[in-house]
Amino acid sequence: MSSVSSAQEQSLASVVVVDYGLGNLRSVTRGLERAGADVEITDDPEAFHAADGVVLPGVGAFREGVENADPLREDLLEVAETGTPLFGICLGMQMLLTTSEEGENEGESAVQGLDLIPGTNVRFAEGQKVPHMGWNELSVDRDHPLVEGVDGEYAYFVHSYYAVPDDEIATVATTDYEIEFPSIVASEDGTVFGTQFHPEKSGETGLQILRNFVEICASE
Repeated sequence: MSSVSSAQEQSLASVVVVDYGLGNLRSVTRGLERAGADVEITDDPEAFHAADGVVLPGVGAFREGVENADPLREDLLEVAETGTPLFGICLGMQMLLTTSEEGENEGESAVQGLDLIPGTNVRFAEGQKVPHMGWNELSVDRDHPLVEGVDGEYAYFVHSYYAVPDDEIATVATTDYEIEFPSIVASEDGTVFGTQFHPEKSGETGLQILRNFVEICASE
């Protein structure tokens, strides 16, 4: 467990970045600090419940992510139940869904995500270049405070699977990569949401997303 304090004199909100062994925690932390948050990197559930918002980062495979985070599953579900904003990034976003084709290894049962946004993650079609890597455009489908000021802007992606929510209303923004896929999703009540791209690697667009997240946390 470690903590990183914002250099700003007064933070807008306190944010926890969940440390479950996967993800570029320092880059996410630096981005959140620039956005006005006081940030703690931790696996301590008490810190989750005390924070204004929680970030679930992630880089890697769905099965490994879910298995690593499983000891914290009930605590993350409680964060969502209390209405504290929960923000999944890349693999962290995919873990907000129910399951993934990536978790269905031969001879093994599928692993279950957090099921906070019902749906599954599927692999890009055969013949498409994977991973989808690089800058691509965000097209906002519906209102959500996370996407203020980013419609038509570009973000940085690295992924081979994409989210398919059960309910179309969960899709907040889409991106075109031969097919149109959800690049930002959110739960029905709007307090659980995620980006398939990496805001911390997405320049001014990503910083705007992180600022929007911090403002959501400050207003709760």
